[in-house]
Amino acid sequence: MGLGSLEAVSLARARELARGYRAMIKDPQNPIDPLVQADDIRAKAQAERAKQKTFSECAEAYLDLNRSTWANKKHAQQWENTLKTYAYPHFGDVRISEVETGHISSCLLPIWKTKTETATRLRGRIEKILDWAKVSGYRNGNNPALWKGHLDKILPKPSKVSKVVHHPALPYEKVGTFVEGLRSRNGTAARALEFTILTAARSGEVRGATWDEIDLNKKLWVIPAERMKMGRKHEVPLPDAAISILRALPRTDSLYIFPGAKVSAPMSDMTLSKVIRRMGLTDITVHGFRSSFRDWAAETTAYPREVCEMALAHAIESETEAAYRRGNLLIKRVRLMADWSKYCEMAQPSAS
Repeated sequence: MGLGSLEAVSLARARELARGYRAMIKDPQNPIDPLVQADDIRAKAQAERAKQKTFSECAEAYLDLNRSTWANKKHAQQWENTLKTYAYPHFGDVRISEVETGHISSCLLPIWKTKTETATRLRGRIEKILDWAKVSGYRNGNNPALWKGHLDKILPKPSKVSKVVHHPALPYEKVGTFVEGLRSRNGTAARALEFTILTAARSGEVRGATWDEIDLNKKLWVIPAERMKMGRKHEVPLPDAAISILRALPRTDSLYIFPGAKVSAPMSDMTLSKVIRRMGLTDITVHGFRSSFRDWAAETTAYPREVCEMALAHAIESETEAAYRRGNLLIKRVRLMADWSKYCEMAQPSAS
């Protein structure tokens, strides 16, 4: 093994070191290989230096590793924005090995009741970063951002404090008349809005839909988990009217069914809203058509609640029910969406 350069280590010192190392090797009680010992010392020093990494440094490393795996670029931007806005000011410069529960609660408490959805997503992101840091050898111990059995003892359950936002919706009695007017309009945006209404899907799910998610023969749209709000794959039965829209659309080089101004990108957030505004309606939203669908199903049909909620891809509120739910009620939802599609084609005056 090298003992150092002649300029740094004298011959006498080199002989002294060599004798010491030989003695270590020949020690009958505890022989030690000095090369292995040197490697261990270097490894421990490297591990100790790694623990000097700050939370923000680890967060940036985590983002760099995962950015390419996220299909939606907006998703990565949302991660960065929430971390920089809420987490970094509180413990961004704290060594990752020293991040504790107090650091997490300090950034979550101010927004837990006022921006509950943002706060819950932020907590989950911090948890993932800390998990990654532990596996990477940058920290030890339990994850202080863990919810169940930890932060749930400090913070109230999100569903107990979050304010329900009701999106302005068109009364279901007026949907048929609206769809009739919508079909008189040309353009991809109008067809995307009609498809959104017929499937009772979220705007983002429709705008980000790709052709490989569609099975025209099975009349099925399968949205992958990473594009769903609840993080679970969702199967949407397509009524004949929705299939007709898809078959009539021009096929371009774009992966997206409803591309935006650039074929390589999906339609923008405001495009569907602008269609509604051009039709003279300023007091409803695209998302509100999901409420129109839900009101119609509840007030005019006998479909069970769970079938309607599954059609909207809503989370199951009851933990017990969720634990036993295995199917997706697809056969029943096929009939439900077919009935909704037929209703959407019946223009009628609103109830007085």
